[in-house]
Amino acid sequence: MTTFVDQVQLHAVAGDGGHGCASVHREKFKPLGGPDGGNGGRGGDVILTVNPSVTTLLAFHHRPHHRAANGKPGQGSHRNGAHGADIELAVPDGTVVIAADGEVLADLTGAGVTFVIARGGRGGLGNAALASQRRKAPGFALYGEPGDQCDVTLELKSVADVALVGYPSAGKSSLIAALSEARPKIADYPFTTLVPNLGVVTAGDVTYTIADVPGLIPGASEGRGLGLEFLRHIERCSVIVHVIDCASLESDREPLSDLDTIEAELTAYGGLEERPRLVALNKVDLPDGRLVADMVGSLLAERGLPSFEVSAITHEGLRALSFAMAAAVAAHRAATAQVVTKRIIITPPAVDDTGFEVTRATHSETGEPYFRITGTRPERWVRQTDFSNEEAVGYLADRLARLGVEARLIAEGALPGSTVVVGPGDDGVIFDWEPTIAAGEAAARGPRGTDRRLEDW
Repeated sequence: MTTFVDQVQLHAVAGDGGHGCASVHREKFKPLGGPDGGNGGRGGDVILTVNPSVTTLLAFHHRPHHRAANGKPGQGSHRNGAHGADIELAVPDGTVVIAADGEVLADLTGAGVTFVIARGGRGGLGNAALASQRRKAPGFALYGEPGDQCDVTLELKSVADVALVGYPSAGKSSLIAALSEARPKIADYPFTTLVPNLGVVTAGDVTYTIADVPGLIPGASEGRGLGLEFLRHIERCSVIVHVIDCASLESDREPLSDLDTIEAELTAYGGLEERPRLVALNKVDLPDGRLVADMVGSLLAERGLPSFEVSAITHEGLRALSFAMAAAVAAHRAATAQVVTKRIIITPPAVDDTGFEVTRATHSETGEPYFRITGTRPERWVRQTDFSNEEAVGYLADRLARLGVEARLIAEGALPGSTVVVGPGDDGVIFDWEPTIAAGEAAARGPRGTDRRLEDW
């Protein structure tokens, strides 16, 4: 049964905004009391929140699909729809959010840190909010916007200060158990540890976390064993400690070659060259272990690698090792300390920024030219329009004309009847452009729900 998962696919869907309401106030002796349709509620967000009590992404392995609640539609008598409830998904400290194209969207470290992975759609305006001097009783309302949808990869990188690396059964889990209160599974066969174990160590005034990286063998960086699966867990560490089994019974094993093999795998993985190294010569409580450690210690000193003869069983040398790790962690923290100042940066739009783009293109199959309009506001307005209501379509034409879309189309060479697509990709809304629909002509509007400018379409 799976108990630890550090990489999952998450499919998040935010809630849709509620539709606005088109309603007219009615009461006895006052049949047309004015528009009173309320606005739709906002759709719920999907939010990732760092929870220190969560240590794995197992919950998303079993349930990868999450959807927030939709906003409620508006109602008459100026009653706005309720907002959709947000959903908060608890993730472990050190979770990285990666988009489908490989872009890192967020690196979530620190308890309580949040990230909105999918934002709920806006609620549509009711006809009461759309009323104006020229349009006193709108016979339409705006649709709510659909919520965001996204497919991302969640990747857990353990937040540990010290990473213990070494061959299987080198004694990494035993050292964590001896140095901290952690109680990992320990046995005398390879690949006992199937998940990274974390422990908290205090040495003097420094408290730091320590983790072991299981399954490093030759070829681990290429996918052999369990190494590639867990190498990501040492990316955040301050110090790398090589744990060498000085009492190995395998005839083809030798301490320095073990260290060189693990270093080769770390180099192949990349990004860890600058991390300081320490070496723990483990199992010196055994006669052969003591003899090998004495011989290897001087060779390591020639390489400039500090080494410590330790025993996880008798606790020999553990105090010196823990203080050496604490000193290295403290030095790394001091070197990487940053003064964080929260600033609010306001970037005004450029003076020539219209908020939309008009591009001329040619259909790949038919060769017919068309014009594509992209921009936050035009795309949102189209999504919110009820195309079965002529007055709503006329209102959309007014908004686009005031924004300058029609003037830009004329400048780009559009002619009456030209194909115009609003929105990117294949999801755009297609129109046959008619520039004769002028904006702001109050006399062109007919009864509620109609627009005389569309009668000849």
